[in-house]
Amino acid sequence: MKPLTGIGVALVSAIIFGTSGSFAKSLLEAGWSTGAAVTWRMTGAGLVLLIPAILALRGQWRILLANWKPILLFGAFGVAACQLAYFHAVERLSVGVALMLEYLAPVMIVLILWIQHRKAPRAMTIVGTILAFGGLVLVLNLGASERIDFIGVLWGLVAAVGLVVYFFVTAEENDTLPPIVLATAGLFVGAAIMGLAGLLRIIPMETSFVDVTLAGAVVPWWVALLGLILISTAFAYVTGIMAARALGSKVASFVSLFEVVAAVLWAWLFLGELPLPIQLLGGLLIFAGVVLVRWDELRSEPTDDDHVMPSDYPIPGVPAETGAINVVRASEPSSR
Repeated sequence: MKPLTGIGVALVSAIIFGTSGSFAKSLLEAGWSTGAAVTWRMTGAGLVLLIPAILALRGQWRILLANWKPILLFGAFGVAACQLAYFHAVERLSVGVALMLEYLAPVMIVLILWIQHRKAPRAMTIVGTILAFGGLVLVLNLGASERIDFIGVLWGLVAAVGLVVYFFVTAEENDTLPPIVLATAGLFVGAAIMGLAGLLRIIPMETSFVDVTLAGAVVPWWVALLGLILISTAFAYVTGIMAARALGSKVASFVSLFEVVAAVLWAWLFLGELPLPIQLLGGLLIFAGVVLVRWDELRSEPTDDDHVMPSDYPIPGVPAETGAINVVRASEPSSR
């Protein structure tokens, strides 16, 4: 695939990932609990990716046992916790605001590495961090007359923390575990954890098989669910894999930042949601801050795309995607 085509595929991947919040919110507003939405999404996407993952294993099932620790961490934190927190945030906040909060993850990583290595970042990284936190203040719209939903904000920040864990887990170089296998196994681990929590009544698992509203039209519930599983997760994974193979992890992850913009546009189209002008300005500042931080990191890192660092990763479903499940997009041939 030519580089220009690869950039196009990467943009498609980011745009597709941006739909997860809209599909999920339509289900939540129809009576689905966040736990049920996350569990069905992970299970369905895992089943869709199962055959390609089995083919990638080539009968070497011992790979799963040898890599049980990263798979468990990835599924528990990078998939289940991140998606659940993001969907909880979407339940209380607009899709755009929730994703803006989640995309503070790269800035959190900078602060963590700063504390861990006791080495101050360069000027561009500091400026980017200040811009991102200034944007956060505008996104929260602290001067508004309406009450701020601090619980929704907290869930958005928890999603960012889950994304940070995802970044560090998937950043480990591992030539034995194909990225699509990590993605699929992680989805099933996350689904199993959520299912167990549901059986123990720790997390509500409520479903409502009634019509939902998307793009101003009333459609069956399964349309939104299939969109969440097939479009926002499985198909988004495939395009993310294609983009990473064509561009390398760093360039593909950088282009994927467009997901923030795409998520706001999809929420406007599907749900009629649009953040306030001051929140959009804050989102632009967060976006600009993250770009500066990542640009500074890319300048300082080796040019060999095979050497992957935690900072090589973007943000998605989520999942995710976020919406919150950005599974392995930058680890080479995988995605969120």
